[in-house]
Amino acid sequence: MAKGYKQMLAEADAVVQSVECGPMADRLDDDSIVFVDIRDPRELEREGMIPGAFHAPRGMLEFWIDPESPYHKLRFAEPKTFVFYCASGWRSLLAARLAQEMGLESRSLRGGFAEWKTSGKPVNTREKHNG
Repeated sequence: MAKGYKQMLAEADAVVQSVECGPMADRLDDDSIVFVDIRDPRELEREGMIPGAFHAPRGMLEFWIDPESPYHKLRFAEPKTFVFYCASGWRSLLAARLAQEMGLESRSLRGGFAEWKTSGKPVNTREKHNG
């Protein structure tokens, strides 16, 4: 294998600013920040999400960010700081690096949603959709 996940995480950690849950919880109402939850929809249903967060499945991220993509989401065209998070912080670190490479001001939430929830920060639950 040319490059494993540990090396990829280390390379992302060297160029992406990670932020802590405590200070970020104080910025939930900050209009200059968008929390981006990249977890699978089943994780959101099971665990909830940060209030006001925008859900962007990891598998669609490149397409949602790129304004030339037919799947582009205007949310990513806003002049904001995007704080990516996943369950533990690994996927979000890689996602934040990708977003940064695509031109977004991005951060990764250290410890992810697990740390957010464990530290007693606010959580919104999501209704299950049966379809």
